[in-house]
Amino acid sequence: MKLARVIGRVFCSRQEHALDGKTMLLIQPLRWEDESPLGDPIVAADAVGAGSSEKVFWVASRDAAVAFKDAPPVDAAVVGIVDGHQVKDFRGKR
Repeated sequence: MKLARVIGRVFCSRQEHALDGKTMLLIQPLRWEDESPLGDPIVAADAVGAGSSEKVFWVASRDAAVAFKDAPPVDAAVVGIVDGHQVKDFRGKR
C-alpha cells in the first residue's frame, strides 16, 4: 500500500457506467519517511469515504479494481484512512 493525502475531488459530466455512484478523489502520493510529495497527483476511486486533507492508503492496478464488489475499471483506489504511522526511530524486537 502507498501513502497519499486527499487534495481534491474530481467531477465528471460523463463517465463509464461502472463508475456511477463512486467518488473520485485527487490524491497526492507521499513518502512514508517525511510525508513529502512523491510525483504528480493522481485520480483514485474512493472505497472508504475519505475526506479533504486526510492521509490515506491507496493501491494501484488490479488491486484497485478488486477494492470494489463490482470491479470497476479503475487504476487507483483509496482503501484506508491513515490515523497515524511511525517510521523514524522504530526498533523491532528480535
